[in-house]
Amino acid sequence: MSEKRSPPPYDSKAAAEEVAGVLRDRIVKGELVSRDRIVERHLSAELNVSRTPVREALKLLEADGLIEISLHRGAIVSDYRPEDAFDLFDVISVLESRAAKRVCETMTPATLQYLEDLHGTMLNHHGAGRRNDYFDSNTIIHDFIVESSANPVLIKTHQRLMIRARRGRYLAIMNPERLAQAVAEHEGLMQAFRTGQAHIASQAWETHLRNTGETVADVLRAEKNV
Repeated sequence: MSEKRSPPPYDSKAAAEEVAGVLRDRIVKGELVSRDRIVERHLSAELNVSRTPVREALKLLEADGLIEISLHRGAIVSDYRPEDAFDLFDVISVLESRAAKRVCETMTPATLQYLEDLHGTMLNHHGAGRRNDYFDSNTIIHDFIVESSANPVLIKTHQRLMIRARRGRYLAIMNPERLAQAVAEHEGLMQAFRTGQAHIASQAWETHLRNTGETVADVLRAEKNV
């Protein structure tokens, strides 16, 4: 007779991280917008988890700056103002351009091929109109370049800022003109990588991120004027 095994212990922290990941994705992709309420009991029922990991997840999002929690109103999605977007991308453009320069300076054939593969996947999604897949591939490229800089301070700072900035990056691809421009800017970066021009790579990536910030700010201004 086989011995009956006990179920694995419930990991409340892992459950909270999973709930937080779901909510982050919804906020980034506009399923939850500024000032939307997040009701604990509804989320608990939808995701089939207890209220405890939901509360812990909300605390994580509050620390990220994505939501606000008050005694009377509960949890609501934080405002995302045009000036917030502009300031965020102003800093991110400097960080990512520095990372791009470093990656170009230390480029290996294997790294270049990996970037070519990522770039090709992103272009395929763009051509097929798969917006969410394009966004995910685009994000992988940006994150890979930052991580490959091998600068732990840059990487950690970028991670903290991007929690809020990804809301803006998704808004930017809703603008067809900006989307086409962004794809061309990615190609410009790849050309700099192919030719080993680190200074050009840095300039191209800083311009790319600044343009994104300006587009996001414009979109948010337009939304407020509707």
